[in-house]
Amino acid sequence: MLCENSMPVGWAVGNRVGFARAIRQPLRVTKAKGKPPMTQAYYSAVLDRPLNEVWSLIRDFNNYPAYIDGVSESEIEDDKRGDEVGAIRRFCYLGNWIRQSLVDHSDRQHTLTYAGLEALPYPQDDGSQTPAPTRYQGTMHLRPIIEGDRTLIEWSVALDTEPADADRWQALFASWIPDWTDSLARTLARSS
Repeated sequence: MLCENSMPVGWAVGNRVGFARAIRQPLRVTKAKGKPPMTQAYYSAVLDRPLNEVWSLIRDFNNYPAYIDGVSESEIEDDKRGDEVGAIRRFCYLGNWIRQSLVDHSDRQHTLTYAGLEALPYPQDDGSQTPAPTRYQGTMHLRPIIEGDRTLIEWSVALDTEPADADRWQALFASWIPDWTDSLARTLARSS
């Protein structure tokens, strides 16, 4: 279902800006006993803002529209709080409704983990064979950088894909996560 001012699923995410320094990591694949390997997209960056400031912006699971370009609205279902494990957010991202559940949240560790509730379809592309939808789980983890009172953000997404589709899904998320991180950095820069 498309939301107001919707765009087709073949959307692109905005341009990158220089607020975050990237440390690119290679493709990570993990294997749980008896299951096919999971593909992981990972990105880390240094944000030029104190950890507490960054955490106060992202800790509320429902605050996505405040720092992710392209998210026009978000709501938490069933009157749960935005920091309550089990909360489900429904948000409109570039014209598409997405539902995710908060599966872990720690103010002490400055981390939150969310899982997609429906398999995510691959965006329309050049017309070649489209990969099968994927299930995913993402984690945002903040760490303090003492020098300069800055923050290291680590953002990873584990993807449960068909083996033949793993590389394409990993490359897609490896391009999206830096864009989302840059959006967060731009929001923080505007607030200073």
